[in-house]
Amino acid sequence: MTSASAATRRPRGTIAPYLLLIPTIAVLLFALGYPLGWQFVTSMQKFGLSQQFGKPPEFVGFDNYVRLFTDPQTWAVVGRSIAFCLVNAAITVAIGVLVALLMNAVSSAARLVLQVGMLLAWAMPVVAAMTVWVWVFDWRRGIINWLLTQAGLDFTGHNWLAEPLSFYFVATVIVVWMSVPFVAFSVYAGLTQISEEVMEAAALDGAGGTQRFFAIVMPMIRPVLMIVGLLQVIWDLRVFAQIRMLQDAGAPTASTDLLGTYIYRLGVGSSDFAMASALSIFVLVLTIVLSSFYVRELLKEDAA
Repeated sequence: MTSASAATRRPRGTIAPYLLLIPTIAVLLFALGYPLGWQFVTSMQKFGLSQQFGKPPEFVGFDNYVRLFTDPQTWAVVGRSIAFCLVNAAITVAIGVLVALLMNAVSSAARLVLQVGMLLAWAMPVVAAMTVWVWVFDWRRGIINWLLTQAGLDFTGHNWLAEPLSFYFVATVIVVWMSVPFVAFSVYAGLTQISEEVMEAAALDGAGGTQRFFAIVMPMIRPVLMIVGLLQVIWDLRVFAQIRMLQDAGAPTASTDLLGTYIYRLGVGSSDFAMASALSIFVLVLTIVLSSFYVRELLKEDAA
């Protein structure tokens, strides 16, 4: 009788958490749904500068998408953005794991110094950080050119932002520098959950450091790596401020645009808000596609 009464009470008890989620879901749907709906409607219209001053927009259907995807410049920007996103995410996660392993291995004092340094880098505002980085790579008085010249290489007056390849190298250094602290702290938190007894037992069984890392550490921190990898892919695909400020420092925009700056140039620069909205919808779809692998893996982890 007791088990029967518990069974009858259980369905009623499971409804409460879902009811408590309703206000949060409603706020999210309004906060995210309205801008997304506005973007989609705008992408189906002719919406330029005159519409900003009250002229009614003209419905054009999918013409903006046709114009967008028949433009070779769009696909060049998409290709550069995907390559930049994947390369930066991979480098950030790899360096973040190494830094986390270093924090886990050093003394408390050295770990504190590392953590404070990364927190300062992570907490620094983007504009302030970019002001410093632009000076570091400045072609006239930058410290990088001075150091390389002092080392015997002729980098006097070398403009790092003039060519796309060196431009993306500088952008990668900056984006990775700003992103590594998040990955390192997340992975370090995962490393602290690994039992010391398990590691000691593996060492007593003859497993070397590399074997322990790949056989014990990596499987244990894999859920953390999946989450930080997913977040890095999303963030690096939508990077804007760093690229825009490097372009303002003297880089050519046509050959260095990524999706974020290209949307900005279409909307604010050319006052073609309909095309910018269409590209924004495409970026949303592209983000979902690139993230789908990570989401499937996370669902498998939850199911297991």
